[in-house]
Amino acid sequence: MRRTKSAAPDAFAAFIAARGAYLAQKTVLDYCAVKLGVNWHNALHDPVFTTPLTACRWRTYLVAQGDVAAMAESWLRPHAPDPALLVPPLAAIVTSAIATVGVPEAFAPEAEAATAAILPKLARLQLGPTHEPTTLPLDSAPVLLATLPIHPDLRKGENVSILGALRMHLVSAHQDMQREFDPAALAAALVARQP
Repeated sequence: MRRTKSAAPDAFAAFIAARGAYLAQKTVLDYCAVKLGVNWHNALHDPVFTTPLTACRWRTYLVAQGDVAAMAESWLRPHAPDPALLVPPLAAIVTSAIATVGVPEAFAPEAEAATAAILPKLARLQLGPTHEPTTLPLDSAPVLLATLPIHPDLRKGENVSILGALRMHLVSAHQDMQREFDPAALAAALVARQP
């Protein structure tokens, strides 16, 4: 059975917020769980591991929200009469997601930087062609690799797999977005709802 695709900006904002969180959390936690194997559950009680794990999850999340918004911008752009008008509402979605998720105080400066960066990022992307989710540059990739709580010496040759998982979750988000939302109607609704 087919359901009607949504054009509701609030539903889309919830989708972007959830998929940004999923992109970061799933990639980080799955990799660490596989890498630590039988030691995974013990590591979750050891602050030597959980402190950098928490930092990695938050730092990756803050940048991943922008990556998911960039994916959405690229998908919606061909359906907007004036694509530049998509940038402010998409940036507002990311800003709201980060503001309401409860970022710990320790990461507040990075949250501010992430929200400040999203508007220029989306505007800069509009200067070039749209990207498929398989080719979209991911700003979260270097953050993820730099903050993973597994020493780089213990993950030699694994970066391709780690980033492949990150990319796979973005592609999955793109597929779900296509199934759930009507791009032309959604683009019009977002443009009409300028922040």
